[in-house]
Amino acid sequence: MHSQTSTLNSPHAAAMPVATYAERNATYWRRNLFVCVFGSFTTLVSLSMLLPFLPLYVQQLGASTPSAIVQWSGVAFGATFFGTAITAPVWGRLADRFGRKPMLVRAAVGMAVVMSLIGMAHSVTELVVLRLIAGLVGGFASASIVMVGTQAPRERAGWALGMLSTGALAGNLVGPLVGGFLPSLVGIRGTFFVGGAMITVAALLTIFVVREDFDPHTDVKHRSNAQASSTGGASPIVIGSLLVTAMMVLLANMSIEPIITIYIGQLGVPTSHLARTAGFVMAASAFGSMLTAARLGALADRIGGWKVIIACLIATGVVMVPQAFVTQWWQLAILRGLMGMTLAGLLPSIAKLVRHSVAEHNSGKTLGYLQSAQFSGQVVGPLIGGQIGAHVGLHAVFFVTGTLLVLCAVLNRFAMQRSAH
Repeated sequence: MHSQTSTLNSPHAAAMPVATYAERNATYWRRNLFVCVFGSFTTLVSLSMLLPFLPLYVQQLGASTPSAIVQWSGVAFGATFFGTAITAPVWGRLADRFGRKPMLVRAAVGMAVVMSLIGMAHSVTELVVLRLIAGLVGGFASASIVMVGTQAPRERAGWALGMLSTGALAGNLVGPLVGGFLPSLVGIRGTFFVGGAMITVAALLTIFVVREDFDPHTDVKHRSNAQASSTGGASPIVIGSLLVTAMMVLLANMSIEPIITIYIGQLGVPTSHLARTAGFVMAASAFGSMLTAARLGALADRIGGWKVIIACLIATGVVMVPQAFVTQWWQLAILRGLMGMTLAGLLPSIAKLVRHSVAEHNSGKTLGYLQSAQFSGQVVGPLIGGQIGAHVGLHAVFFVTGTLLVLCAVLNRFAMQRSAH
């Protein structure tokens, strides 16, 4: 370590090539990707598996009236994503300063503890606070994007981030299915302990398997001198467009969530089958995304991230329109699956472009902002869908969302031209 420091401080140090963070971690990125995919899957399974029984747990904790149960269920579910949106840039900045692995360990251990504590909540208020803390201290998937996005070779970054998206999507898909049968075996409170145990496995893998070569001098101090010049290549238009697009990923998917059960009911589905059918239709988009995320990420490696983003936004906007004219629930499920397939190319391509556009010492912070933008879409989407559905009509939700996606494609076309200069 002493010899390395003295070499860097010698008069000839400037003439010597300094290995980048990605170059020094070239032998580790595949094993780290495996752990990140597994950890993202387990944490998102644990976070989403409470969906089927959340109203029952809220009722168990003291909410008595139907309106109170619905209200507190919504607040408890959204609290985690709100917390993640707030702290993702902070953790990203700390990842740039202290390394990516410590952020992964922090997220996994924090989530394992908080998930178990949720199973011991005594009131609805405690449930909401613990769900909020889970978002504030957790964010394993966000930390994984920072690690994989900065360690994977540039020519493989799109594929690697696509694989990571597949793990996260699979977790969101499997979680509600697990939550549907696990409480009958171990009880509602026991389900949270199972979730905590799953995340503990991910934490142990992170501690003992993940490897990282992080040098504070090389990765922070040495590069801080070049900060002004290296960030000059990423214009505010480029970064702004990527942030807006990250928000649109979940906005497009979530805008129909508040009205989907009502909409399916209008298609003639019996009331007794309504919840099950709505769950199947909602899962269709996640399943579609799982099929294409890695492939579209690899396509971004070959033809460029901007082209994939623009094509996916236009294709998703087009697929939104016929959803307003379906006459059977299965038609809606197929179209939602197609929409998931086209949406899946956005996040890997966005993260890849950040890798190319932002200086290495700022990549974690910027990827953190992208995570905040993405979770903001999870909040804004249902708000827009609910308001439009209530005041204009259910069909208008699809038209407005499709229009926003196409406008976002135009914005990205403009940003692509700016990035070329």
